[in-house]
Order: sequence, then structure tokens, then C-alpha cells
Amino acid sequence: MATSSVRLGVDIGGTFTDVVLEHSGQTFSTKVLTTYTAPEDAIIDGMHQVLAKADIKPSQIDQIIHGTTLATNALIERRGAKTALITTEGFRDVIEMRTESRFEQYDLNLNLPEPLLPRQMRFTVKGRVDANGHVLIDMDRTEIEAVVDQIAAMGVESIAVGLIHSYLNPTHEKLVREVIAEKLPNVAVSISSEVSPQMREYERFNTVVANAYIKPLMASYLGRLEDRLKNEGVSCRIFLMHSGGGIISIQNAADFPVRLVESGPAGGAVFAAHVAARYGLDKVLSFDMGGTTAKICLIKNQTPKTSRVFEVARTYRFKKGSGMPISIPVIDMVEIGAGGGSLAHVDAMRQIRVGPESAGSEPGPACYGRGGENPAVTDADLVLGKLDPDNFAGGSIKLHSEASKLALSNQVGDTLEMDAVGAAFGVAEVVDENMANAARVHAVENGEDLSEYTMIAFGGAAPLHAARLCEKLGVDRLLVPEGAGVGSAIGFLRAPFSFEANRSVYMKLSDFDGDRIRSLLTDLKAEATGFVRTCDEVSPILSEFKVYMRYTGQGWEIPIELTEDQAMNPDVGTFEARFIEDYSKLFGRPVQGMDIEITVWSVNATTPPEKVARISETNGGDAAPISDTRPIFDAASAKYLDANVVNRLDMAVGARAAGPVAIVEDETTIIVPASRNAIRQPDGCIDVVTKG
Repeated sequence: MATSSVRLGVDIGGTFTDVVLEHSGQTFSTKVLTTYTAPEDAIIDGMHQVLAKADIKPSQIDQIIHGTTLATNALIERRGAKTALITTEGFRDVIEMRTESRFEQYDLNLNLPEPLLPRQMRFTVKGRVDANGHVLIDMDRTEIEAVVDQIAAMGVESIAVGLIHSYLNPTHEKLVREVIAEKLPNVAVSISSEVSPQMREYERFNTVVANAYIKPLMASYLGRLEDRLKNEGVSCRIFLMHSGGGIISIQNAADFPVRLVESGPAGGAVFAAHVAARYGLDKVLSFDMGGTTAKICLIKNQTPKTSRVFEVARTYRFKKGSGMPISIPVIDMVEIGAGGGSLAHVDAMRQIRVGPESAGSEPGPACYGRGGENPAVTDADLVLGKLDPDNFAGGSIKLHSEASKLALSNQVGDTLEMDAVGAAFGVAEVVDENMANAARVHAVENGEDLSEYTMIAFGGAAPLHAARLCEKLGVDRLLVPEGAGVGSAIGFLRAPFSFEANRSVYMKLSDFDGDRIRSLLTDLKAEATGFVRTCDEVSPILSEFKVYMRYTGQGWEIPIELTEDQAMNPDVGTFEARFIEDYSKLFGRPVQGMDIEITVWSVNATTPPEKVARISETNGGDAAPISDTRPIFDAASAKYLDANVVNRLDMAVGARAAGPVAIVEDETTIIVPASRNAIRQPDGCIDVVTKG
């Protein structure tokens, strides 16, 4: 990827907006509270802060890369545009009927999430395409015009078009779009054959509806952001991080905003993969904990695991299957409502519960002194001594310990007959166990043993909790990189320009057609490369090929990676051998005597990854200088211990700090428990390892 001398990374989170500037080999960063009504305000504020630190002008910025939770929040909070869906006759209720799977098998009172669009906003047309892409019933233009007239009378801002089997033959969807463009030129249109050209109509229809639902909102925001930056003297191009771990142009982001749904967490995974490459680590557990959520991702061979379907807005305490499926390329991670702002309460069973509700930045946790009365994880961390009330966020926010104690006592302690410290301990242990359990389940689902992994922690709250997670998971090594508090924003600056093109074309290996495969993958390669060229006109572009395969009769596929030679010179024996190899790794053995089929084909076009030099690690040297001491609650021994306080900037290469110790910096604090030691590595990472 072509690099620029001055680059700005911006990550809008649920609580904080992180801004990072790279200039002449130096990094300058800040955290400002997210401004919900006008998110661009926080960006402009943060930008001026880092520009002042670097002593440069807005006009000198060469490139801005941006990731945001706005798309996700709009879907969760149901505050998108007034949207209509046009679908095939007989399929009006697909997004409401969902699939037959029950995420709580024995819950007789199971409540399924409401679809994004109510029934009166879903319309049908009679044209029909079969499962092979052949037209069974021609589309009647007059009928389409009548349906569009109905929709026009309802005053919609956006229309989604999802027709059955359009991923094989998009002709009818394009005709519907043509009619809408003629009759309603100011209404946004999304068609499923472009947004998510994959089989399974529920996931595809839901994805195109989600895209249409947030399209006007994101287009408005991105337009305002461009205008504000121009007014501030910024003339460079703006790019967006997408959920697959790459960068796309602002125009592509406006057309396909659903691809931005996991953009912030994706940047964090890219950041962790970059650190893993510096240390030559092939098994890494990425742990990103911010103000609202915690994200856990497995990174193997310095590459984050990816998926093509994920869920947003889960309604049953983040239980898989209870959310809204989005069928797009995405970095595969588990996300739970456990951030610094996650609120704690006691349920009817007298158990402490944390999240998924969050205090956000308005009003924020009780300790912010902005009117919050409910205790958040940050309040528990403050009472337990993990945070310095006078130096939170570099001293820009003063924390109020008494407000935290009062909130913890009122909402947790009084009910359970314990003092504020006991309540804080309970809240911290519950949130840590929630995250540890999510990591265990994610590892088991992927057939991995976490004891072989190294954790890389980042995000404002992760360094406070990561070492305790390691104790729970049996992970011996933890790395906390420089800039951990703004890790996702740094990850944006490490990401390549990329775009993944998918298409569902069903094929059994017994009907293997090499010429058809070569033609299909060539088309996908051209499509993906075209998107990347809108961002970068000079860099070489690499192509990564993947097919999704299964035994005939199975419900779901597994991804099989192919080399370019294997993809462009397809051979049935190679495809079969690659499938059996990966299937056996996942499930222990192949299934004899069954045909194999391919359902989805994928090509990811990407600029070459940034070259990463291996560092020479140190085993440690002199003790780090101690700036202070304070009591910090040690969860393993359930009592306060006298802990040293070390300033991260004062730690020379090889400097050691024995736990319990708090290693402080402007954007976060690393809590090293009594069971661990910390060493400052040459690249600035704090290496936290088990004693002995």
C-alpha cells in the first residue's frame, strides 16, 4: 500500500472517539468523548489536538482513514431511514419468519427479534427466477411501476430490492432499480445482487434491508464530514475501514454502508495481527475492550480469522442466533456487552449482571460526574484502585470515587448486603468471567486450545482487565502494545486497501466444470480489483481465492483457501484434497462415500501488506523506576495489595516491573497482578508474563 507522510486514523466508538496522527515516524494520539448528535464534532476536536501535538497544519494531512460504530448503532437502536422492501411474490415475510433454528431450544416464551421493516413496508412483484438462474416468470414493468407508486405515497427515503435467486441472475433486480430511478430519483436504492450476492434468502434479504436502512444516514454523515474537514483546511482523500479488515473509498462506503458495521473492531484485529508479525507469533488471542463492548478474535499465522456472515444487535444477552444476520465479508470475532461503560445491576435471582446496556459518554459512568447514577465497570475499576482519579484520559477527565462507591452501594451492595468494595469486586469478576467464557467458547468452536496462545490487549479498558483474563484462561503471555488505548485507530493505518467479491454458484465435484470456474473467478477478480483501484491507482494488487465447500446434504460450508494457480487452473482432485484436508482438521476425520459441493466463491483483492520487521526480544534488565505506590485489589487473593506505580514513558528497553504494579500512561493503565512480571520490549510493547 502506498504510504503518505502525514496520515490520520479516526475511530468513533460508543464512548470515546480515538484520533491518531502519524508523521515522520512519530505517532500522536488523543481520546475525546464521542458526540452522538454530530459525530464529526469529536473528530474535528481530536484532529486539532493531535495536529497541535505534531505542530502541523490541517492542509498537511495526506490521508484520513476512518472507522465508525454509527452503522452498527443505527441498526441496534432502530433509527435508520424510512425504508421499503420489494421482493418476490410469496417471500414477503422471509425477514420475519427467519430460519427454523431456535437459539434457546427449550424456552417456551422465546421472543424473536422484530424485523427491521414492518409488514406494511414490504411489497411483492411476480417475476420469478429459478435455482439455476433461469427466468420462470418474466417481470412486468407495469406491475413494478404500480408498486413503486404505492411506495412513493408512503414517503420513504430508501428502498431495498431482494428477489429470489437474484445472486444467479440479477436482471430483474436491475429492472426494478431502473424503474425506481425514473420515478423516485431522490430515493436511495440497494439491490441484493450487489450488496450480498449469496445464497440463503433470509440472510441476503436481511443484509440488503440493513444496507438500505442505514444508507441515507451514512451518506449524510459522510457528506457532512467531508464538508467539515474541507472547511478546516483538509483537502486529502478520506477512506473508510470495512468489516473485512481493509480500506475502501468514501463513495464505496456510502453505497455499501453495511460493510462498515464492524469497521472499528476490524481495525483492532489488524492492529493485533501487525504486532503478532513483529513477534513472529502464529497463535494470538486479540482482546479489544473499549467503553461499550469487548471483542475477542483468533489470529492464526498473523492473519485474523474471517467469516462471511455475522450477527448484529443480539437480543438475548449476546446469544448466537438471537441477532440480525448480515451476510458480508467480516473478520470473525465474538463481541459481548462488556466495556468500561457497561452497567451493572442485580437481577431477580440476586445475581450480579453486567451489560449489555452501557452508560456511553452521555452521561457516562457515575464517576464521570455527568449525571450518571448507575454503576459501570469503570466505577468498579476505580474503587478497586486500578484507576487514578486525577489522571484518567491524561487528566482531561477527573473521576469521582465517592460517586462510584455510592452507585455501587445503591444498585448492587445494598441488595446483596455487601460494602462498595465487595460490590466492585463482584462486578469486576463477573465482567472478567463473561469475557473469559466468551473466549473459551469461541476457541472451542474453532477447535483451538487457548493455553497455546499469546494475548494481545488494546482498547482503553483492556489493559485493566487483560492480565486477569489470562489468569482465568491459562494464558501465560500478554502483550500490551504502544498506543493500546487507541489500537483500532492505529490498525486503520496498518490496513491494506482491499475488497472481497462473493458469488453463490452451486456446483458438485461430480459435475466439476473447470472452464466455468475459471470464468467465474476471473470475473470476481476483476470486480474486486476494480473496487481497490478506486482507492489506489499505483500499488500492485494481490488476489486471494476462497471457496466454501461441504458434503452434499450438510447445512453449512467451510472456507477452503486456494492459491492463484489452483484457482485459475482448476482441477477436481486438488479441490477435493484441499477440502478433505481442512475438513479433517476441523472435525477429526473425513466422511467416506459422499459427494462434495461448492456453494460460494470468493476473491479478495488487496494491496500488499505492510512489511513488518521482526524485533529482537529482551529478557529484561534493570527494575523500572517507581513513581508512586497505591493499594490495588488483587482478584486472585481477594484483597488489596500495596502496588507500585510505574510511568510507561519512564521504562527503558528491558526495564522490569514485578507485580502487583500499575503501569500508567495517558490513554490507559496496565494492571499487572501479583502472579506476573512486566518487561518493556524494544518496540515499546509491555510484555506481561507469568512469574517463575
